[in-house]
Amino acid sequence: MPQPVVDIFIPCFIDQLFPQTAWNMVKLLEALGCTVRYNTNQTCCGQPAYNAGFQNECRQVADKFLEDFSSEDSDYIVAPSASCVGMIRNAYSNIFVTSSNFTRYRTMERKVLELTEFLTDVLQVKEIPGARLDAKVTYHDSCSALRECGIKEGPRRLLDMVEGLQLAEMQETETCCGFGGTFAAKFESISVAMAEQKVENALSTGAEYIVSTDTSCLMHLEAYSKKQGKPIKVLHIADVLTSGW
Repeated sequence: MPQPVVDIFIPCFIDQLFPQTAWNMVKLLEALGCTVRYNTNQTCCGQPAYNAGFQNECRQVADKFLEDFSSEDSDYIVAPSASCVGMIRNAYSNIFVTSSNFTRYRTMERKVLELTEFLTDVLQVKEIPGARLDAKVTYHDSCSALRECGIKEGPRRLLDMVEGLQLAEMQETETCCGFGGTFAAKFESISVAMAEQKVENALSTGAEYIVSTDTSCLMHLEAYSKKQGKPIKVLHIADVLTSGW
């Protein structure tokens, strides 16, 4: 079976704040037999502008994304962010619906996958040799992963492949963490209260880490935990799957 050629999209949060997560995704994909490529021209998917109501500005970013990721010799486009993948699959449909590039967008969009669904649905990974994390963790279902991408069981199956890891489900795991991009800035008190609820539910499991597919959620929860002195840390699932290497 030929190696799949994967173009990776690294979102803004990961590029600027969690670059090690991007490197871990590359290590993971290469270890599983993929040919990984990174287009250095890539920037943003446009979600911040779109969520803030600047659709014309977002269209410019979306046009650039389409240009950067329309290579015909790639098999898949993979991102370690369900939030960005959800943006490309859903909002882009509205952005390009009246564009002459709509057919080109649809061709590109069919290749776009979040990391965990690529691992489970395309590569059909059954084991991750060497993955080990001796810790109790709890998993947070991000809104984008669950509601926009339909991702639920896949990340949990992958976590079960990590030696030494104990997964404990928290109450209300499908409830929003309160980040929501501009929501956290516009409605700070509500956002903080939602983070408090999520962190307290995570702590009640006895977990040492909150794990998720989205660094935006994890950044929000980590900031709250640190400010309040809560004894829990966060890890992107790509970091967990390459622990022990």
